[in-house]
Amino acid sequence: MLKWAIIFFLISLVAGFFGFTGISEATAGIAKFLFVVFIVLTVLVIVLGLAGISAL
Repeated sequence: MLKWAIIFFLISLVAGFFGFTGISEATAGIAKFLFVVFIVLTVLVIVLGLAGISAL
């Protein structure tokens, strides 16, 4: 998930550099969403791991 967030962030940077602001904003939004999902899932797995509950 983090890999995809980084990929969309890089696409956003390249699109912004070349002046495609609409594409840049869209991919930045996707990157932000994926990063938030990654953080939530990471925290959830850490909490479940500390509680001794198997996530699988």
